[in-house]
Amino acid sequence: QVQLVESGGGLVQVGGSLRLSCAASGRTFSSYAMGWFRQAPGKEREFVAAITWSGVSTYYADSVKGRFTISRDNAKNTVYLQMNSLKPEDTAVYYCAASMTGRELGNSRGYPYWGQGTQVTVSS
Repeated sequence: QVQLVESGGGLVQVGGSLRLSCAASGRTFSSYAMGWFRQAPGKEREFVAAITWSGVSTYYADSVKGRFTISRDNAKNTVYLQMNSLKPEDTAVYYCAASMTGRELGNSRGYPYWGQGTQVTVSS
């Protein structure tokens, strides 16, 4: 079992930056692949980024590639999402999730553990 708590969301202007954090409980954080997803009002939850347990490999949705960076600090049991050059279409609730298998990292069904989400609003 792992519990996840996101933080760092808020209101930012177009072109601004935010860094989301996801703190995980449990001693086995370093064995989980981690992902970030988002859900805008009236839309399905979508993949944003993922990182393997070691941090060596990262994956991004095309819509955020080059603007967002996922990273992790296993000593702090924390995964981060640095978001730069934010656009109004990035407005959503952002969720972090943990995967035990490291498979299907681009799909929400690959993650049994989820945080409660943090709101990101980008104003124009």
